[in-house]
Amino acid sequence: MTNPVLACIRFYRRVTAWFRSAQVPGFAYTTCKFHPSCSEYAELAVQKYGVIKGSWKALGRIIRCNPFGSGGVDYP
Repeated sequence: MTNPVLACIRFYRRVTAWFRSAQVPGFAYTTCKFHPSCSEYAELAVQKYGVIKGSWKALGRIIRCNPFGSGGVDYP
């Protein structure tokens, strides 16, 4: 059975990929300064640590993803 949190993350990735490919006006299209991207990180963290701890780790990563952050390679 598919984890609902992972299903939501995968849905988000599909929708944002469609927005980028369709070049929908009004949306900012930037490249991620981290590798893997925040959504990939969230998926990996939930798979590795479970829903609760993985979600907290993903939230911490999203908070670090800001204009003042340095980025780089960061795996859960």
